[in-house]
Amino acid sequence: MARVEVVPQKRPPRGLRPRLRRALQRLMDELELGDREVTVILCSDRRIRELKRAHWGEDAATDVLSFPTYEPGDPFLPPHLGDVWISLDTAQRQAREQGHALEDEVLTLAAHGLWHLLGHDHTTEEAWRGFRNVQRRILEL
Repeated sequence: MARVEVVPQKRPPRGLRPRLRRALQRLMDELELGDREVTVILCSDRRIRELKRAHWGEDAATDVLSFPTYEPGDPFLPPHLGDVWISLDTAQRQAREQGHALEDEVLTLAAHGLWHLLGHDHTTEEAWRGFRNVQRRILEL
């Protein structure tokens, strides 16, 4: 079974961490990543903004950032695929705007971040299809 570590830098709502861990593990198992690990860090807008500024040169908060521990496209997948950082502040705003639960937004962002760790990007409408598929699927698990 896949291993998912959820590290809260900002206190998440009760029950979010176990649901996130279970759903992301199941998604990884479905994607045949059962022997891999991912770390999800739940943070604030302030922290994710610092990361985005340091790594992308953009001074703005965002919802999710992915940091792979390998070069995507390399045929060798390491045991730990990387880190997915999720801003709970932005996730809460987006959940409110879209009229759904914070937990659903965080799960969607975790799936999105995992898809990035696997080397995918969303530069075209066709590329978005994979993101939408994993984001929809994680909510079903």
